[in-house]
Amino acid sequence: MNCKNCNTEINSKFCPDCGQPASLKRIDGHYIIHEIEHVLHFERGILYTIKELLTKPGQSIRKYLSENRSRLVKPIIFIIITSLIYSIINHVFHIEEGYIKQVGLEKSAIGDIVKWMQEYYGYANIIMGVFIAFWLKIFFKKYGYNFYEILIMLCFTIGISMLFYAVFSMFQGILHIQLFQVGAMSGAVYVVWASANFFEEKKPINYLKALISLLLGALVFEIVILIIGVSIDLINRH
Repeated sequence: MNCKNCNTEINSKFCPDCGQPASLKRIDGHYIIHEIEHVLHFERGILYTIKELLTKPGQSIRKYLSENRSRLVKPIIFIIITSLIYSIINHVFHIEEGYIKQVGLEKSAIGDIVKWMQEYYGYANIIMGVFIAFWLKIFFKKYGYNFYEILIMLCFTIGISMLFYAVFSMFQGILHIQLFQVGAMSGAVYVVWASANFFEEKKPINYLKALISLLLGALVFEIVILIIGVSIDLINRH
């Protein structure tokens, strides 16, 4: 028989070319449980990824880029999952809705964009990561990482920062103490530390470069949002 994926002739349980199984198992309850266990598994799943990124982010991400890409959760999946966790907690406790109303953005295009970001934090973080990666590429050019490798690093680190957001937001919702800003600050500190750790942790100047890159990236991202929002409002008025 031939492989249904690449049409290569198969004489075993797996395709010798692409690795596709000769016959797929039927999806049932056991399959669903196996998939959930695969995502959560401590040795190769999200719990292991979180532990590695919290304890040795630079080494773990460098290994992912150059040696082994099977032990950590895929970076895009990781940032979407962690952002989804925060979005669920934010939806339950309504953490950020008050901030939008306080500045009177609820009836503007900018407010609509911010609401979209709240609902799709994973995609919004990837977009913001593009701006931060641009500045990191400039400040850390001598290390030889390309733009996409730096963006992968940011998917991991920003994903962890979203967990800081989630934890502090949950405690704010439960304890009714203003902790959201603490979570935001903790997440930013982690991204700076992990980014410098990724390039070369023993150089103090790298922490300053990482901080400047984060601030410039976030600033440019907010300016772009502002320009888009104002432009939409102006178009709608005319």
